[in-house]
Amino acid sequence: MTTEIPVEIPVEMSVEKGETIDEVWSGDWVARRLGVGLEDAGPADGGGSGAAPPLESLLGLALRRNPKRAHLLVSQVLGKHVPQSPAVVHAAGYGLGQRVRELLGAEGAAAAVVLGYAETATGLGHCVADGLGPAPYLHSTRRPVPGVEPAGGFEEAHSHATSHLLLPEDPRLLAGSGPLVLVDDEFSTGNTVLNTIRDLHSRNPRGHYVVVALVDMRSPADRDRLTSFAEALGARVDLIALASGTVSLPEGVLAKGQALVEEYEAQAGIAEVAAESAPAFDRVALDWPAGVPDGGRHGFTPAHRAALEAALPRLARQLADALGAEPGRVLVLGNEELMYAPLRLALALEESRAAAEVRYSTTTRSPVLAVDDPGYAIRTRLVFPAHDTPADGPGDRYAYNVRGAGFDTVVAVVDSAGDTPELRTGLLAALAPHTGRVLLAVVPSYVPDARARDPYVSDPYRPDRQEPIMSEPVALAEPLRGPAFSSYASEDVGWLLQDLSGVELEAPTEEREEAIQAGGAHYAESLPVEYQPSEAYQALYRSALDVSAARMARAVGTVTETVLAERSPAPVLVSLARAGTPVGVLMRRWAQLRHGLDLPHYAVSIVRGRGIDANALRWLAAHHDPADVVFVDGWTGKGAITRELREALEAFQGFDPEIVVLADPGSCVRTYGTREDFLIPSACLNSTVSGLVSRTVLRSDLVGPADFHGAKFYRELAGADVSTAFVDAVAARFEEVADAVDEEVKELLAADRAPTWVGWAAVERISEEYGIHDVNLVKPGVGETTRVLLRRVPWKILAQRGAGADLDHVRLLAEQRGVPVEEVDGLPYSCVGLIHPRFTRGATGADGKAVAAK
Repeated sequence: MTTEIPVEIPVEMSVEKGETIDEVWSGDWVARRLGVGLEDAGPADGGGSGAAPPLESLLGLALRRNPKRAHLLVSQVLGKHVPQSPAVVHAAGYGLGQRVRELLGAEGAAAAVVLGYAETATGLGHCVADGLGPAPYLHSTRRPVPGVEPAGGFEEAHSHATSHLLLPEDPRLLAGSGPLVLVDDEFSTGNTVLNTIRDLHSRNPRGHYVVVALVDMRSPADRDRLTSFAEALGARVDLIALASGTVSLPEGVLAKGQALVEEYEAQAGIAEVAAESAPAFDRVALDWPAGVPDGGRHGFTPAHRAALEAALPRLARQLADALGAEPGRVLVLGNEELMYAPLRLALALEESRAAAEVRYSTTTRSPVLAVDDPGYAIRTRLVFPAHDTPADGPGDRYAYNVRGAGFDTVVAVVDSAGDTPELRTGLLAALAPHTGRVLLAVVPSYVPDARARDPYVSDPYRPDRQEPIMSEPVALAEPLRGPAFSSYASEDVGWLLQDLSGVELEAPTEEREEAIQAGGAHYAESLPVEYQPSEAYQALYRSALDVSAARMARAVGTVTETVLAERSPAPVLVSLARAGTPVGVLMRRWAQLRHGLDLPHYAVSIVRGRGIDANALRWLAAHHDPADVVFVDGWTGKGAITRELREALEAFQGFDPEIVVLADPGSCVRTYGTREDFLIPSACLNSTVSGLVSRTVLRSDLVGPADFHGAKFYRELAGADVSTAFVDAVAARFEEVADAVDEEVKELLAADRAPTWVGWAAVERISEEYGIHDVNLVKPGVGETTRVLLRRVPWKILAQRGAGADLDHVRLLAEQRGVPVEEVDGLPYSCVGLIHPRFTRGATGADGKAVAAK
């Protein structure tokens, strides 16, 4: 059953006090130009006291670049995009929490857990938990934390960035049977909440869920869908909101909205670019209470809440002392998910009356069009680069309605993970021209005590990302070699893997991904069925090899000579199985032919979200100097594995995390054979061009603490194997490209090869423009696009106009799978594969787990 309960607006938020709206409604500009309007639905059914506040007192309207929904609802009381009185922001969530307590009763409230959504509702969820009283709080996060195993995850279809992780320090936090209270800023379609409940209910069923939002903007069909969902689940689902209504959208509004965004963004130009030098700012020394987390990323208990409440008067005095006498108008600016700690600091400062006026808002990763008009909700924006080394790569961040607001002082509050040089040259530099003074307050980032949860972890601040660090030395197996394992010659490569050839791991793509989604399994716990190419496709592969063998030979020579010149005269090649392994074999052949070197070459496993095989690293460290190890991969797409490797190696001394690749079209590394996105023939096939070895497998029942990750040797495919023939065909062209390689290496060694991450910027743009809102579903480059077509559930292919024969195999695969190919301009890649954003059986999120089907 479902019940909808309205909430009376707190007195602090009343329109009469003028706290939340201007004389001109902040949605008037959009309404006049596009005909978009808000329609109040009045008090929701289900009782409750008092009248619902008018929607226009809670929401404004803005526009954003999005091919599916041009408008954006901008909350006036959330403290995200619009600077607001911290008392108003806290009262909104606190009042909702009080209504939840009335609904549940004292016994139900004592058994409840509150879950908030990143990034916009992390602070709101905290405030709801405050009003509820005794309940612990957890919010989802997009920041993976080494050593903390996700207790769940889900996707948010309409958000700018969608992969959510649940990382409670205590796994028991989500394991109870009491009510689960889910808090978001708006309830639009209900997809996010349904995804969450479906995922968590499959792990730990409950009888009662309460959904809390500032506004409920669902359509009648979406309301019926939630009712049916609750009935099918066999659980009670209640809904509490400040107000409810709908958005009226006239015909053609999407095209008109997109045209307005194009027009006004073109006018914005380069005025939003942050300064390159660090500005003057003052640090505030906050005596943050020991043991109190900076937020709910890993859980926030009633005991934490009590300790923070006791410390807030002292923290407010420290802020007031730093501000000095008569500080004027003060903005306390939080940072993305870090919303609650800055809000409570701002509220304590406001209550102390140390400043004439205190306002509160936070930065965000969500791009919104700014229009300086009193009838528009986002009047100005500041743009600056991310400064906390986000797991999904670099990107722009935003602070809205700060420039031109007349704040005398801005207090930027970040956690210690975000206190970086990029913060000073980014956010602080962007703020400095628009306020009289910038203060920086740093809250210590809470680090879960991994030692308390896992006796094998020796350092809770730098634990191994994918398995425990063994307290005692263990005997590790020797590398597998051909012909017993793989079709490569014994000297070509040693596989630091265990042979799982006798284990049934394959399933059809749809069945495999359904199982992953139903149980939250990781993609590396199973294998797709190996694609068997048609005769037409094999003919295309052979043609591609004939055409590009010399081009590939030149790239192999260039990257190998660069490694020998810069990294080590006797490197130990360690390829990332399996795409990197043919490249490693070829680099070894080049060094042998040109320099008479017999370079060791090994293949190891690296898994997104789990890191590199730690036992393989231990074996390498025991047999070679880690300084000589050079990690090799085939190509870069977005650079996800580049970042994964760097993070994974933080726990291991002596290894250089700089990966080398044959092709770097995304400009993610310094050492490469080329930055052109051309067809690497080995990307056309799976195991039959990679020594007949499968993708790597990491599953707890198969891979123990002393084991390497696993893989299979497909002996039965020997008749179709071209692994050695591929290497021989490329190596046969080494002599003819040698002079060109020598010239190219001279130029590269003298050139600035610093990564620009231009590919990542393109991926973020494509994610927004095509309404995907998840960079994990955008796979750039010929190699990654081929993988999408072979292994995933493709939606469409974007091809650079005029790309030519390099994409013949992509076009053939797309035709075979019924996937449209759209020619576009302005790609840094030859092509980009898009995984279906609503039926993502083959897609994976930030934690390496499948994205839930919408």
